[in-house]
Amino acid sequence: MNVYPILVALRRHKAATLLIVLQIALTLAIVANAFFIIGHTIERMSRPTGLEEGGLIWILQKLPAPSGGDDAAKIETLDALQRTDLETLRNLPDVQNVAASTSIPLLQGDDAGDISRDADRKGKIVRAAYYYGDEHLRATFGLHLIAGRDFSASEIRHGQGGPGSPVVIVSKPVADQLFPGSNALGQTVYQDGKPAKIVGIVQRLQTPTWADSTWAFNSVIEPLRDDVLWAGYVARARVGRTTEAIREIHKALFAVNPMRHMPTGIHSFSEMRAKAYGQERGIALLMSIICVILLSVTAAGIVGLTSFWVSQRTRQIGVRRALGARKIDILHYFLIENLLIAGGGAVVGALFAFGLNEWLMRHYEMMHLPLFYVAIGVIAMLVLGQVAVLVPARRASNVAPVVATRSV
Repeated sequence: MNVYPILVALRRHKAATLLIVLQIALTLAIVANAFFIIGHTIERMSRPTGLEEGGLIWILQKLPAPSGGDDAAKIETLDALQRTDLETLRNLPDVQNVAASTSIPLLQGDDAGDISRDADRKGKIVRAAYYYGDEHLRATFGLHLIAGRDFSASEIRHGQGGPGSPVVIVSKPVADQLFPGSNALGQTVYQDGKPAKIVGIVQRLQTPTWADSTWAFNSVIEPLRDDVLWAGYVARARVGRTTEAIREIHKALFAVNPMRHMPTGIHSFSEMRAKAYGQERGIALLMSIICVILLSVTAAGIVGLTSFWVSQRTRQIGVRRALGARKIDILHYFLIENLLIAGGGAVVGALFAFGLNEWLMRHYEMMHLPLFYVAIGVIAMLVLGQVAVLVPARRASNVAPVVATRSV
């Protein structure tokens, strides 16, 4: 079909055409960026932590503060309390394994430091989060050990303080960054200047802070049972027995020492994941609702404008039908007309989308908008336009020639 008559007709309705083009452009700009935010949010929410998450349980409590004595005596008392708790939990029927742990992915907050290949920090330096735990931590977490071994019981130290162990287990990203193209197992690294030998490498272990960062999976496990008042344990329930294990753990811990304080309770990791990503889930839902509303309003605008034009052109449509135009010709006319309008709006909207993204990058630390999401937005607007115009276009194609001639 020759598009020149269509362009001539559109020039006679410049104001209405311009308004619908701008509406499509603004909708595309917002929807493309919203799609990007939704996609990025879903990607963050679904990314693996490296843990075997099913059946994992987190326990955080405040142990009874020992009275009197010096600091060394208090540390020994706290350590004895932890060892008693851990032994009690390992004997529960629905608990498969348990370990002392200062933290867990998605908990927020972490102890982090710099890892280097040399003591003078002149070479490569990697930022990483520290996990402190005993010889059961790797297995309880369910981390995939790709090289090396677990800690032995004799390597576990206890007390208070940061890194300083002679051996460590690192995540693969740490190993790859420190020793690119070579085997990191058995190598000596320096944690804030303190030497440590890498005895194991795990495939993945997300840091406790789940926000986007360049070192979100840079983790180091230290063989340390941290003797602090706020003690953390991680337990693994037997398959299908997570709820029962949580009840058993709560009952057993308070039976051992009813003076402990547990304000946050005991939680499965699935509960922690849902809570950690609650805000992100809300953002994705809000963006989805905004997209639906904008697309619906734009579709309604296209339907309204096309219906108005059909009512204005009834006589011209009848004349064309009387001169031999088929129903399909009338239908094609309005579909092509709308495609030209939607295409113009899509081109302008693509420019608006990148402009909006640049503004968001400057003010809200938004990442650069990939072309893929703009392309998705363009396709969505073109398809939406064709679907929206279909009903009034079909109504126009059904105008009978005899009805049109009677109106002359």
